[in-house]
Amino acid sequence: MPAIPLLDKWSWHTGGRFLEEIVRSRVLAMDVGADLVLVNHGELVGPRLVADLRKKFGPVLYYNADDPFGQRDGKRWWLFLKAVPSYDLVVVVRKENVAEAFASGARKVMHRVRTADEVEHAPGSPTASAEKRWASEVSFIGTWMPERGPFFAELVARGIPLSIYGDRWDRAREWAVLRQFWRGPALSGTDYRDAIKYSKICIGMLSKGNRDLHTHRSVEIPYIGSLLCAERTSEHQELYVEGREAVFWNSAAECGDVCASLLADESKRARIAANGQRRALENGHVNEELMASMIEAVSTL
Repeated sequence: MPAIPLLDKWSWHTGGRFLEEIVRSRVLAMDVGADLVLVNHGELVGPRLVADLRKKFGPVLYYNADDPFGQRDGKRWWLFLKAVPSYDLVVVVRKENVAEAFASGARKVMHRVRTADEVEHAPGSPTASAEKRWASEVSFIGTWMPERGPFFAELVARGIPLSIYGDRWDRAREWAVLRQFWRGPALSGTDYRDAIKYSKICIGMLSKGNRDLHTHRSVEIPYIGSLLCAERTSEHQELYVEGREAVFWNSAAECGDVCASLLADESKRARIAANGQRRALENGHVNEELMASMIEAVSTL
């Protein structure tokens, strides 16, 4: 089902109460054929619907790149947590989520790194028009969060030439400083890919409330072929060799120093970006591989 803003708000504040049967009836009325079902996020999918889907189609798998076992999202995941024992497989992207899923009654749990998409994030052939539209020095693509305003304001103070894309940035206390660096709302499709592709350096931020140690950007930016500049974490260091395949930092000050140094060294930037893309391809964290591993995990059911 496509996202509906009013339903999103209701889900966030009530956990989807009173919506389970509406969603169930709409989904079961769909005229589709399948051998298994994948539920992505699924905050409005309750245990009755999972049972109905299994009876109608076969194994029901669950994937979520958010943190449904964490505390950030209020009551959003209430209905999902009721449904955890009903799924044949629950796939999570945080190591701590494995024990949390089992504690919530999960039958089988798989931990996976987030993925890029082989088609959506394929670099494609460069074009002069796309480069003219999307070229930037240092970019960030993502939603405003309270901790991000001060971070980027410090980069501005250090003279880093930023391009920021994403929603809700006008809520930042630092908006007066950041406004001239905001290029527009959230990006998707080829716009998202090209904004990354034609940026010399792409900053990767984490969601602290979501207990992130890596994000989709951590995989997508190198896969597309740009240079990942992200917070130094154990998972980032597992994915890439620091200084060779990506660059990392512990603070806005260090990030600013790293960006300034790389902007002054084109050959080093190109070398790290190329090495990072090579490593991303070798790592193989892509959607087709993820789906194949999920199907294999339930193939004996």
